[in-house]
Amino acid sequence: MKESVITIHFDVESEAYQALSEIKRHPDGSGYFVSAVSLVKKENGHIILKDGFDTGVDTADDTAYGTLIGSLVGILGGPLGVLFGSSMGALVGSSVDADDAVQSASLIEQVCADIPDGSTALIALVQEDEEMRFERSLDSFKVEIIRHDAAEVAEEVEKAQALERKMAKEARAKLRAEKKAEWNAQVESKRQEIRHFFEQLRQKK
Repeated sequence: MKESVITIHFDVESEAYQALSEIKRHPDGSGYFVSAVSLVKKENGHIILKDGFDTGVDTADDTAYGTLIGSLVGILGGPLGVLFGSSMGALVGSSVDADDAVQSASLIEQVCADIPDGSTALIALVQEDEEMRFERSLDSFKVEIIRHDAAEVAEEVEKAQALERKMAKEARAKLRAEKKAEWNAQVESKRQEIRHFFEQLRQKK
């Protein structure tokens, strides 16, 4: 058995929707089981969720890992996804060997890079009896398929989520500090206005 996060890049957008529909009808094929799939499009470097589904099975394992694809796509579509995409582009741009850049990149950066700009892709969490089982179900489509170990992706997603929470906390603290500084400045301005008001009153006496 092998569990993978599989990115399926389609040349034709309508075929991505067709493939998603077929997977929805038959998530448990010959020698494989699809837990969740997201259909995404990459536009100007941003990953946008268009459609998707998960099994909806309410078990402890499904709660923990059935949401992996949703969490991954959420990261890809958020500010971290922009950072990951930019850093991957910088790696490739500064590297003599693009393969070396891919090896140096995180898995999330690699998933970003798996999807060419302007294209549509499916990102799926799949368990297979043996590799290629799921791929055979897509033989009728012209696709490019890239695999990443699901456990490794899950570990990165967990760390990325922790980083997002830290960034959000720091952003809130910064906003509060800026708001306080602005409020203090406004209060001081009012204090000067009131003082000036009294100075004018004294001068009139």
